[in-house]
Amino acid sequence: MFGTCFTRLIRTSAALSALPLSPLLADPAFVLPHHSVTLKEAHVGDLVIDTRLLDSYGRLPKSERDFYLAAREHFFAKASAEFSDPEILNMARNAEKLTLSGPMLGGVSSSGVSVKFRPTESENYLLTMINIRTDERHALEVSGEAGQPCVAQVSDLLPDTPYTYQLWSAEDHLIDQGSFRTAPLPDTASCYRIAFGSCFHKTGVHNPNLMHLIAERGNLGMLLLGDSAVDDREARLNEHRADYLLRDVAESWREFSASVPTYASWDDHDYLNNDKSGLQKGQISPVERDAMRELWRANWNNPETPEGHDGIYFSTRIADVEVIMLDTRSCREWSKKSNPGSYLGRQQTDWLKEKLVGSAAKVIILTSGTMWHDHISNGKDSWGVWDPQIRAEIFQLIDEEVDQPVILLSGDRHGARGFQVMQPSGGSLYEFVIASLGGSPGPGAFGKDKDEQLFGYADGLTAFGEFEFDFTGEKPRITMRLIDERNQTLEQLPLSVGD
Repeated sequence: MFGTCFTRLIRTSAALSALPLSPLLADPAFVLPHHSVTLKEAHVGDLVIDTRLLDSYGRLPKSERDFYLAAREHFFAKASAEFSDPEILNMARNAEKLTLSGPMLGGVSSSGVSVKFRPTESENYLLTMINIRTDERHALEVSGEAGQPCVAQVSDLLPDTPYTYQLWSAEDHLIDQGSFRTAPLPDTASCYRIAFGSCFHKTGVHNPNLMHLIAERGNLGMLLLGDSAVDDREARLNEHRADYLLRDVAESWREFSASVPTYASWDDHDYLNNDKSGLQKGQISPVERDAMRELWRANWNNPETPEGHDGIYFSTRIADVEVIMLDTRSCREWSKKSNPGSYLGRQQTDWLKEKLVGSAAKVIILTSGTMWHDHISNGKDSWGVWDPQIRAEIFQLIDEEVDQPVILLSGDRHGARGFQVMQPSGGSLYEFVIASLGGSPGPGAFGKDKDEQLFGYADGLTAFGEFEFDFTGEKPRITMRLIDERNQTLEQLPLSVGD
């Protein structure tokens, strides 16, 4: 259940206060882990392993570390434990924590951004936005409820403009700060970047190297395609919350999510466990599935799922790019496996087709938690074994009725790969599987049909993907890059679109 939250815009001048401007994230030296935790160990996720993850890149301040360990114990001891439990809130207050999570950015547009946080006190908060170029300041008063997520929708900002912001408590304590850039106006000559990837897992979410790079390179947003924070907790919501807390006390994650708008979809390890989906042949109930969806929404700052729809899918515009992120886990219909509509569910399938045909964007990014094509692992747990007919219908629709370029993104298969698959019309579909955020080894780098594969990495690479969009000419120019945690550009591919 979301907490109540209202906002009130207070338009102010630069004389509001002499608040220091928050700089963009500094360029740190490469950080080596103090010790490693394997993905197999992270899947176990007991106290010893989670504590090693907590300390993998250095120990937190004692009060913060003690808070996490005590709160984790509470979550595991009480199946019904919530972030709003008095015990959790008292632990946080004793540690002098003003928020349990956030601020987390999302929903960036040419005129605003969404800021989400979970306060430890029920009171009013002040969110101050500062135009870096002019020092003009706006303040937004936010009413938060202790232990509940609160979302402030900031509007009336200038397009394509760098901002810093600060979140203050009612007692004038600075809670946190960050920086971001608004998107350009649609249909204007502009260039910008959007980052993407999957499979942070719990092992990678503490690694500051990739997250600093993504922010420093000026990406307007980050698309996370699954396996990002919760790890193999089945439908035990208390353990999901403990894993989210482990993410939210990580300094690297807090800095990153406070400065890069993030959009997230889930995959099997976030949802239930390896390769599990839907109601898992009657192993979980619709009520449990709904509760997991609600918990997911509370812990990410995503655009809303269409009203009246199930699942966690959504679409959003970032200037001239439309991002459509699908729910390829919780909507699967186990009783209809290999029948049309079994992978997305009929409601999501119909919605997707309408979004593709009706989009007014210049470029569409379409994401799936698992691979679209079957080159790696023979389509294991993916479209090829679940719903090849609907996949064929989607590809045919893109080929025949969608005028703008559509780029496919996916995850799940650890490593990094790119494909260019020919369509009947003579055009092609690009698919990029950058499932290397956590550096976990995967299956072989290349599939059997290398003619359609552009590149492949599988040896524990830690890297992210990045698109650069150039809308200054008559047609979009798009460059895809694969960048590792040491800022080495491993692949740079100009994409042929609109020919």
